[in-house]
Amino acid sequence: QVQLVESGGGLVQAGGSLRLSCATSGRIFTSYGTGWFRQAPGKERDIVAAISWNGFVTYYADSVQGRFTISRDHDKNMGYLKMNSLRPEDKAVYYCAIRTGTEWHQVTKKLEDYQYWGQGNQVTISS
Repeated sequence: QVQLVESGGGLVQAGGSLRLSCATSGRIFTSYGTGWFRQAPGKERDIVAAISWNGFVTYYADSVQGRFTISRDHDKNMGYLKMNSLRPEDKAVYYCAIRTGTEWHQVTKKLEDYQYWGQGNQVTISS
């Protein structure tokens, strides 16, 4: 059973930084891509960033480009989302997700293509 556990969320002032972590447990026998999504109250869950298995290809939503950085460490079974210059509109519940069976260079943007999800982690930004 694959499980994802997120940590690192919380309250931060506008302009501040946070780093979200995603710990993966369980056996995964294929390469996989990692994505981070967020969902604000009353809104749909949207892609924030995604990274390929080999780490060479990344994708960022326009709203976070240049401020957020996605990374992963397969040795530690960890994924990360570093968030800088946070804005009030970044407030949301953030989710990590993995999609197994991807090509090494493949990034996945569609929510429905991910098989495993974390429980969500609240990020709140005070203005």
